[in-house]
Amino acid sequence: MTRAGPIAVTTHPQDGPAADLETALGSVIAQRLREYRLQLGLSVTQLSVVSGLSKGMLSKIENAQTAPSLGTLARLSAALNVPVTAFFRGLDEERDVFFVRAGQGMELSDRSRGGHRYQMLGSMRGPDKRMEPLLVTLMERTEVFPLYQHPGTEFIFQVSGSMDYGVGSGRYPLEPGDSLQFDGEVPHGPLALRSLPVQFITVKAYGHVAG
Repeated sequence: MTRAGPIAVTTHPQDGPAADLETALGSVIAQRLREYRLQLGLSVTQLSVVSGLSKGMLSKIENAQTAPSLGTLARLSAALNVPVTAFFRGLDEERDVFFVRAGQGMELSDRSRGGHRYQMLGSMRGPDKRMEPLLVTLMERTEVFPLYQHPGTEFIFQVSGSMDYGVGSGRYPLEPGDSLQFDGEVPHGPLALRSLPVQFITVKAYGHVAG
């Protein structure tokens, strides 16, 4: 019996996690279905008869042109004599990788405004989401910056420009190459931008499933 391996899925961070997951699911199910059908020596026509599904539907699933419903997966599971979960083998291994090309980080529209740009550099699902890396670009000075608080620890690495960053009652001047690590529960955020544009990488480490 052929062992199910990881599936190579081309993802597009700008499409968002939901679109990436849908693409990955379709690709994984397509390959698993073809593998199990061939292992039993069944043609698409024969599987159609056994499962009660049309040849057109089976062809679309095997070519990742459509995502089957749970009812359809249940029929295929019975016809191929495999558990429903077998169709998802290989998904977790592939989803452990989040590749982002330069300048293509997923922009967080709820935070990016008024010369402030926040780009997601990585994201995991479920229990694997233990950290959140962002690339922050600040292009305009402002009178008041919001202060943030969150569970876990945060690490900041200054890439370019210079700024004063506040953590609690402390004020820290950051130049390119400087870094800062602190408890995320303490109020923190930029206090003043001294040399524009300011760009820094921030990594929030949760140590548990992030909400």
